[in-house]
This record gives sequence, C-alpha cells and structure tokens, in this order.
Amino acid sequence: MSLARTLGPLLDGQVRDDGYTLHLYSSDASMYAIEPLAVAFPKHADDVRALVTACAGLGVPVLPRGAGTSLAGQTVGRAVVVDFSRHMNRILELDGGMARVQPGVVQDQLNRAAAKQGMMFGPDTSTSNRATIGGMIGNNSAGSHSVRYGSTIDHVEALGVVLADASTPDLATDKRLGAAVQDILKNLDLSGFPRFWRHSGGYRLDRVTSGDLTPLIAGSEGTLAVVTEATVRLVPKPAGRAIAVGHFTGTLAAVAATQDALALDAASVELMDRAILDLSRQRVDYAGLGDILEGDPEALLFVEFFGEDAADRVEKLAGAWKAAGHGYHTLRALDAATREAVLKVRKAGLGLLMASSVGSRRPLAFVEDTAVPPQALVPYVEEFSAILDRHGMKAGFYGHCSVGCLHIRPFVDLRVPGEVAAMREVAEEIAELAVRYGGVNSSEHGDGLARSEFNERLFGGEVYAAMRAIKRLFDPGNLLNPGKIVDAAPMTEHLRDPGRPEPVHLATTLDFAGGMHAAADRCMNIGACRKDAAGVMCPSYMATREEEHSTRGRANALVKALSSADPKAALGEERLHGILDLCLECKACKSECPLGVDMASLKSEALHQYHQTHGVPLRSRVFGAIRTLNRLGAATAPISNWFAPPLRRLLGLAGQRPLPRFRRDTLPRWYARRTAKTEGQEVILLADSFTAFTEPDIGRAAVELLEKAGYRVRLAAEGCCGRSSLSKGLLDRARAMADATLARLSAPESAAAPITGLEPSCLLTLKDEYAALLPGDPRVEEVAGRARLVPELLLEAIDDGRLTLGDGLRGRTIVFHGHCHEKAVTGTAATRALLTRIPGAEVIELDAGCCGMAGSFGFEAEHYELSMKIGGLRLFPALEQTAPGTLIAATGVSCRQQIAHGASRTARHPVELIHLVS
Repeated sequence: MSLARTLGPLLDGQVRDDGYTLHLYSSDASMYAIEPLAVAFPKHADDVRALVTACAGLGVPVLPRGAGTSLAGQTVGRAVVVDFSRHMNRILELDGGMARVQPGVVQDQLNRAAAKQGMMFGPDTSTSNRATIGGMIGNNSAGSHSVRYGSTIDHVEALGVVLADASTPDLATDKRLGAAVQDILKNLDLSGFPRFWRHSGGYRLDRVTSGDLTPLIAGSEGTLAVVTEATVRLVPKPAGRAIAVGHFTGTLAAVAATQDALALDAASVELMDRAILDLSRQRVDYAGLGDILEGDPEALLFVEFFGEDAADRVEKLAGAWKAAGHGYHTLRALDAATREAVLKVRKAGLGLLMASSVGSRRPLAFVEDTAVPPQALVPYVEEFSAILDRHGMKAGFYGHCSVGCLHIRPFVDLRVPGEVAAMREVAEEIAELAVRYGGVNSSEHGDGLARSEFNERLFGGEVYAAMRAIKRLFDPGNLLNPGKIVDAAPMTEHLRDPGRPEPVHLATTLDFAGGMHAAADRCMNIGACRKDAAGVMCPSYMATREEEHSTRGRANALVKALSSADPKAALGEERLHGILDLCLECKACKSECPLGVDMASLKSEALHQYHQTHGVPLRSRVFGAIRTLNRLGAATAPISNWFAPPLRRLLGLAGQRPLPRFRRDTLPRWYARRTAKTEGQEVILLADSFTAFTEPDIGRAAVELLEKAGYRVRLAAEGCCGRSSLSKGLLDRARAMADATLARLSAPESAAAPITGLEPSCLLTLKDEYAALLPGDPRVEEVAGRARLVPELLLEAIDDGRLTLGDGLRGRTIVFHGHCHEKAVTGTAATRALLTRIPGAEVIELDAGCCGMAGSFGFEAEHYELSMKIGGLRLFPALEQTAPGTLIAATGVSCRQQIAHGASRTARHPVELIHLVS
C-alpha cells in the first residue's frame, strides 16, 4: 500500500506520492536532488501531529519545507516532505510589535500586514516575496539589513512545535527537555564555537542561556522539531530611506569602500560585480538601473541609510568616498522610483547570476555563504579569488559587505569528469580560509547537504559531540530531516546533475537553444515564480498555491518527461498534460523568471507533441482558427451572434462568460470605403482578428491618429499572425501562417515601412515566437526590427510635435492595466508614457498581475472559475477601489473582456483615449 493511501485518510489536508509530485519535490534551489517518499500538505497543526505520529510508527522520516528555495539542500531528502506553504499560510494575530503566524506565511505577506501598523519583520532576504517564515526560522535567515536587525533567531519570541514522538512541548518551560539540554551543555568549552556573530551553521548552543530552548530550533533545518506556529517580534519601519550607489573600477575597490559606509551607520552595504550588472542590462524588467548608471563600472556598492537624515548621510558618504579616492561616481537614489529601480536589481543578484548558466555549467552554491569580519574582507576576497584562479574557476560576486558575507558562486559543470573533485577541494580550502580570518562557513544559507559534513572540523570534536547529543535528545530515532547538520553524508553525494541520464533527442517544431530538455532545465528552482502579490508570474500559482502550477513545477515536470527513455510518449501522458493545462501562456516567466524559462513556448511544443498522440480536439481547432471564425461571424452578423448557446455547448464554453459580438462594420470594410491618405511615411497596420472583426472602433481610431501624425497607413488584413494556433499547440499551422505573414511584410513594396499593431499578443508574436517557428530565416529579424506597437509611434509623434492633444480629459484619472505579453516582451513604459501626454490627466499603472482571461482560456468551462479567481486576486479589487469617473485603459482585448465581466467596468484601449483628445 502506498504511503499516500496510508497517510492521506489521517489528514484533513492531502498526501501524494505519484511520480510527478515526487519529482517536483526532489530538488530545491541547491545542486542536490533526492526523491522523497511522499509529499504532505497539512491544513493545520493537528494534521502535522497526526502525520508525525503515523510516520514515527512506520519509521518513516519527515522533512518540513516552505518555499523550497534552500541553497544547500536542506529541503530534499528520502522522507515525507511536508509542504507548509499551500495551506498553513495564515497570519493568526498581529498586534503592535508581535505577530503570530503559521509557518507557510511569506515574508512579504507578513510585512504588508505589519506595514498597516508601521511595523515590519527585520530579517529581509532577497527572496522575501516567496520565502516563508517557517523556512527562515529553519535556516536562521538574515538578509541585507542584518547589520541593523541581526538574523531570524534574534526575532523569534516563541514557537509551537511537534517533536519526533508527536509531543508538543512548550520550549520555554518544558523542564525535562530543559534539564537534559543543560546537562549536555554544562562544562562545555565553547571556545571553539564561531566567534563571528552572523552564522547559521550547526545548532546555536551559544544562545541557550536560560531554560528557554526556542533558540535551538532557529537554524536547526527541521532536524529537531517541526514548527507549526511562530510568534515573532517586529520592528518599526524606517522613518526615511536613501541609497548611495558607488561606481568602482574593480570588485576589491568596492569592498575597500565598505568601512566608510559602516562608519556612517549604514543599514546595508551590498556588492554587485560586473558579471551580474551586465546580465541585468540585458533584461527588460531590470532596464531601469542601466539608464541611471554613470559610465561602465566594474562593480557597484549599494549603501542604504535609514532615518530622517538618510539623504544627508548619502551626501556625507559621497564626500568621504571622494576624499579617500574610493570609486569614480556616487549615484544618489533619494526618490521612491529611483530606489525601486536600484533595489530591484540588487535583490535579483542570485537569479541574474543563474541566468548566465550554459547547459549544466552553472554558478553553484557550495562556498557562497561564508562570512568574515568586514574589516578582513579585502584580504579574504583576495585569497578567495586566488583559490578560484588556481582551480581555473570563474565566479560571480555579490552580497552583504556590511557583515562580511559575499555570495561567491563558482561556475562548475558537475557532469564533466574531475569537476566534482575540484568542487570539493575548493569547498575544503574556503572553509579553512573563512575560519582563519575569524569567520564562518555558513552565515545565512544553512548547512544542508553542502556544508554539514564540515561541522565537526569547524566546531571541534567536543562541541560537535554536544550537537549530536542534542539531536538524539530531540529526535532519538533520527526521523526529522536526517543527514543534515550532524552525521551527514559527504557533500558530493546526491548531486542533481551527475545523477541524471543524458536526455534522448526529441525532434521539435519550435527551435529551442540546446533542445527542449535544456530549455526546461534552465530552471534552477529559485522560486521567483512563487511570489503572490507583485508582477505577473505566475498567475495559476497565485490562485492555487500548488507547486505543480508554478513555472518551476511545470519546468521540473517537463524535465522528468524529457529525461525518460521515450520523451515523445511521456509528453503524451495525461498527468503531465494536467500539470501544463493551467498555464495561461502569459509569457511573464520569459521576463520575470531570472533564468528566462519560457513556459509559454514549452507548453505550445508539449501540446503539439500531445496532439500527435491523441489528436487535436475540436475546440482547439476552432480557437486555433480564430481569424476564420471571426471573419465568418462578422460576415453573417447579426445572425451569427444569435448562435451563442449552441456554440457554447459544442465547444464546452462557460455559460457565465459573455461571448464577443461580431461586427458587420468591420475594420477592413471601413478602410476599403474611405479615402486613404496618400502622403507621408507609410506604416503597415496589422488588423488582428479582434480589432478587425469584433472591435473595429479601436482600429479606426488608430488609423485616424496615425494619419494625423503624418503617416500613410496601409491596412494589412490578409491573414492571421498565428498567435491563436501557437497557443493551442497547432505549430504546423502556426508556422505556415508565420511564413505567409513574413512573405507579405518583407515584400519589396513593404520593405521599409514600420509595422504596427494594437493587440500586443499578435504584434509581438513577430518579435518573439517567429524566431522559434522559423529559425535561421533572415526575414524574421528584419520584420521584428520594424515591429512596434501603435502607442510607441504615437508617443514619438506627440513628442516630435506632429500630433497635438487637447485637454478634453483634464482632471480625469486614468488607471492603466498592461497586457501580459506587452510587459514580457517590450515593457509597458511607452504605453504609460503615451497616456501621461494627455494634458491634465493623472495616470496610474496598476501592478495587478494577469487578468486571468488569456485568450480562450477564460472562455473554457473547466477554466472559468480559475480565470475569475485570478482576476479577483488583484485586478478586480484594484478597480473596485477607483473613484467614480475613473477611466480604465487596457491594451489587450482579453483584459478588456475580463474587466467588463469581472469588474463590471468598461475598459478602453489607450489609443481610444488619445483619439478622444486629438
């Protein structure tokens, strides 16, 4: 009998042990992989007790897990993994300086709630948008402001725990445990204990100074107890913030400038080297920093100050650096927008570095968490670099200079002979180097599988023996996350990449660099797709809180399928199809995932392969040919609009969802009857399937505005770009449509004309998917270079004086919601800027994620509820809070449909609003 069947009935939550679930939980953000025995999703503390009781009876280990973003392998093991993030994620009490939370509460979630009382949680990891409080306790996490706020251990007031025997002691008052711990610690010589304050290695024996055993749990990685509830102390939010960004000609020069910042009581001092900086400049979503830097720095030092005099101290630091000859420029980030651009890149250091992975050559976490006293950092980094040079390893440098912690991650390919041994040699040398400089081997990322084996050597035999005794006291059967902190296997066991078979070649229709397996395997599990209240990625995860419905979950599921002996057959499996089904193909992962995992394209190819096994469903054929459907519907309107009920039944569409109304006065018909302008630069306007046949008024507004701006507009309404076929996995049809579109747009009479469009998903297909559909075709790059959204052209015309706007919307507020594909491929800056050109109007761009509609997705009966739930997470509430008379602008047809249905508001294309005041 499977563990899921044995354990499942004992819980109100769920237990799973199917192959895909086990694979998804076999890895975290480390270099390790171990398949678990089962995965449990408890709903409350009683579930946890029932689970631990049953597992103890069966002799089965238990491994608590939060977001699964551990960098040292803490959350992988041959055990029943307990995922607290899905259900046990409630803030139970929040009162001034204290918060009582379940372990699955996310750090940013707590901070949003605490901010209403002017408070926040002090430790602030760069993964704050997905790191759980339970995980932070298990890791003893710190973050960039640890010089001010310390580590998580400094903020834990009390814990509710379940021990290996399913008992639930009060750690502050339990006399039996307290006496036993004191007996272990009495007469213990802690002189060999790390003296540097910032460390998360081993058990914190140094913090047990009274009968309260709570400090032992912080940093114990789930090896002593399972945390079911935490009471944590909060700190006041800073009265003011300001950031100085020092520009330096080298990494060591930046490190050397740290002491000047600390002398002015900096709240954080963060380093970023050129390798990571260059990667940020290649990304649409991090472009804001590159625009404000001076020159071409080799390294940046981000120094943040708190308090009402924060800006004054930025100036003092700039003066001190100039006087000492540190750096060549200091950027002052004093306003909120500049600070946001700066901090966004600073917090993305790990992800940006991971993005530079090539195949299985990755920047690995095995020496990335050492810390030494800041005054020793310069010679320490010099020797660290020399060790890497001696072993022929390159590395990226970023981290917390304020506390002597640099996250240095060497690039290693563990599948290459000799690289595993070289990695181990470097790990041993760096551990000894850190100790020699008075530092620690683990300062905030924990021990896990990467560093636990070194603990006896680092702490000394006597202290290590006491740690083993503590483990036996709390967990005599070694059932709680065994093999971590004490009695660990060598760091070279359970490595993820060397343990996997070489993937079998799979012929694909879309072109993936290195193949489809490599495209999915770019995911390194850092979990940026698990955020819940910012950006777009990943809408289905935000709504379901299910790992398998995150970008990471889907990528790992595809890796499993594509690693099988018959990947084509695996892509036809129903379980995999179900995992991919809820992907909305919003493309947010292409830009918001630091590694650029393009799940939309991966899903399209997977669907294509699935169809080859199972055939193409009627609904997919119909929606894949949406232009034909819309053209026929418009030609027979209004009669065609009467056939909605039978169409719903035939295609399995949601009865609650209004269908678009076909218009007989189509855009092509209107354009053919009018007298077109014959002078000016020609521009080709793509008449997409919706602007042409269901929303022609938007197209008319665009034509008239472009002509006012001096363009001669040629309407291209001959065929479909292939977007809808791509989304349904009909790749042969999509490729034929792409080829035909390129033929028309690259013809001699069209060669020099800009190409523009109103529907972002359609126009941006030319700039994005065509390269994968038709690799090596020179027309792709040429056409993509000419493709620009209508708002971009209108913005230029206004700023050049070719288009003048009136003040008909003066005093009005415009709330703007951008299309997901627009955000992912080009960004929404141009559209937002266009709206700000309306005289006297206030423009607010929403950060409301995906609307949840996603083309046909929201029409489909089985997806309707999820579609509405996604819209209801942030978009609908944001619109409900707008004042009466507020105008709503949305660039996507799906977005406008969803807003009308879900929020009962009319949204207009930004071009329509510009037309009103032209």
